[in-house]
Order: sequence, then structure tokens, then C-alpha cells
Amino acid sequence: MKALRNLVDKVKPTFSKGGKLGFLHSTFDAFETFLFVPNTTTKHGAHVRDCNDIKRTMITVVVALIPCLLFGCYNTGLQVNLEGWTAFFYGLVRILPMIAVSYIVGLGIEFTVAQWRGHEVNEGFLVSGLLIPLVMPVSTPLWMVGLGTAFAVIFGKEIFGGTGMNVFNPAVLARAFVFFAYTPQMSGEEVWYSTWKMFGATDAQTGATALEQLASKGEMQWDILDAFLGFIPGSFGETSTLAILIGAAILLFTGVASWKTMISVFVGGLAMAYTFDLCGVGALSAHEGFEPYMHLLVGGFAFGAVFMATDPVTSAQTSTGKYIVGFMTGAIAILIREINPAYPEGMMLSILFMNALAPLVDYFVVEANIRRRKNRVKTVK
Repeated sequence: MKALRNLVDKVKPTFSKGGKLGFLHSTFDAFETFLFVPNTTTKHGAHVRDCNDIKRTMITVVVALIPCLLFGCYNTGLQVNLEGWTAFFYGLVRILPMIAVSYIVGLGIEFTVAQWRGHEVNEGFLVSGLLIPLVMPVSTPLWMVGLGTAFAVIFGKEIFGGTGMNVFNPAVLARAFVFFAYTPQMSGEEVWYSTWKMFGATDAQTGATALEQLASKGEMQWDILDAFLGFIPGSFGETSTLAILIGAAILLFTGVASWKTMISVFVGGLAMAYTFDLCGVGALSAHEGFEPYMHLLVGGFAFGAVFMATDPVTSAQTSTGKYIVGFMTGAIAILIREINPAYPEGMMLSILFMNALAPLVDYFVVEANIRRRKNRVKTVK
């Protein structure tokens, strides 16, 4: 590492302001701070002294996503009748181009904007670049992945000022854009298919996800254990609840994600699911044998609750607000699933809706605290 540090210090003057390649200062700074902890300190406004900067926090989230990524590789091969390491490598070959496109397009835009504005490159895309491929079916064409990524970065982040200023979660926004622009590739009977014959895989494999089967036929061909472990078709990283819970444990242990938001999403989802079940109505609850807790095991509910609803930028900032936003996110997701058979997922729209309402929730929570303190002062007097 010392040799690398010396090399960076040697070329740094060339990329500094006034140097021969000074116009690439933002790009050089991005690579330097990725390799080494910055030796600069904040000079303006309130700040928290901590050993971890944003890049290290984002890398923790990337590590938490690894279990979902690895299982997604295996499950992708499994869905085309492969087994063992052959199944894993098949899935790895399928997902790597999607990840590459996501990072190349997203980071390309962020580096360009940083150079244009003359500020540091934002770190947030370290996570978004991996999340975007994981929330899409493996059959999604690469140009759609790139287009969705570009839309999310430009209209979801940069137009608001970059990382920390965005209103909506970029990964959810990318999926929403692709879903509504190219619906047949994201839902329906061919939401998951494969036409690759690599490693002896099935020539063509089509089929609906578990939620699609439940909404259209009232049953699914997989049992609860398969749904929990993730041996079902669906978006690449969303199928295994077990892998998602491992990621959740990493986020909670490191303190990166808020347990208040995470737990509230599951509680809100269960509360709404049991409400529909008791009433005996709804697109899914009306089906015999469908238990309310199954909502948490199929579709993108668990993945959204752990990795997207807990986004510290787009979620609530106050403690009470985290409970409220989390509960409403889970409840609205199940509400959409139950009242709209044509759109059985629901988690994506629920997160985007609560992203927009989170600042309002925080506002009312703060105002309520101010009123309570004022009343306390009046009582003392």
C-alpha cells in the first residue's frame, strides 16, 4: 500500500488545479478517496466526527448485498435446469454484464457531472450500481438496464443536486422507469425467461413469478420453504428471504440501516395483510390457502424493506418518523397487491410514494415536538 500511496502522491500535482491535467481534478479525487481515507476535514456547518466516511458506509451496504448476489447466481442457473457450480457460473455470466452496464452508465454520468460542476464525485452510486441489476429480472436487455440507470441518475439524483439531496431512491426509480416504459419485459407470464444455451442450459424457459401465479391462478407451484430459501423465479436478488435476512443482520450490526424503519415495514405489511385476510377480500387474501405472512416471502417485499426503505437519504430522519414511514411503506405495499390484481407487486410504488411523503412526516413530527415542549413550559409556569 505504501508503494501505491507514493505513486498517487507522485502524479497528484499533475491533476491538481493548475496542473497539466487539472481539469480532471474531480475524477482523480474520486479514485484517490476510493483507495485511501481522505486527510481533509469539514470546514463549514455542523458535522459529526467519525472514522467512517460515506464511501466506507456504502461499501458496507455492498457487502450486505453479496449474499443476495451469490444466491441469485445459483438460482438463475437452477431455473434453467442446471445444478451445482454449473448453475452458479451460468448465473454469474448472466448478471456480470448487467452490473457492468449499470456502473459504466451511472458512474460515467456522475463523473461527467462532477467535472462539469467542478465538485467531488458522489459516492452513493457504489450501492445503486449494484442494486439496479438485483431488482430486475435476469432477462432484462442490457440497453434497458442502461436506460433505466441513466434516468435514475439524471432525474433521480443529479437534477436534485447529487447524493444526499435526492428525493427518490435511485434504484427503485430505475426499476419503476423500466417497468412502466417496457412492462412486458418486467411483468406477466414472461417476466423470467432464458434463451441462452451456455453450459447446457434449457434453450427457452418461460414462466410467471410466484406473485403473478397467485394473482392470476390463486396458487403457486412452489411451497413456503422454496419461497423462503429463494428457489423461485423473480428479480435477480429478490427471491431469497434468507439471503436478504443475512444482509439485514450485517446492516443492523454495523449500524448502517435503521432497525426502526426495517421492523416497521414488516409490521405494517403484516398488519395490512391480516386485515385483508380477516375481511376475506383482496386479490390474494381471497384465495384459499394463502396465508398473510406469505406476502413477506414472495416478490420484492423483504428486499425493499431491508435495502431500500432504510435508505437514510430518502427515508424519514426523525425517530418517530422512521416508525411511521416504515409502517406505511409496508401497509401500502400490501394494499396495492390486494386491490390491484393487474399489479401484484406493490413494494416499488409504496417506497416511491413514501419517499415523497417522508419530509412531510418529519415536518409534522418536529412540529408536534415543538408544541409539546411549549405546552410543557406553560404548565411549569
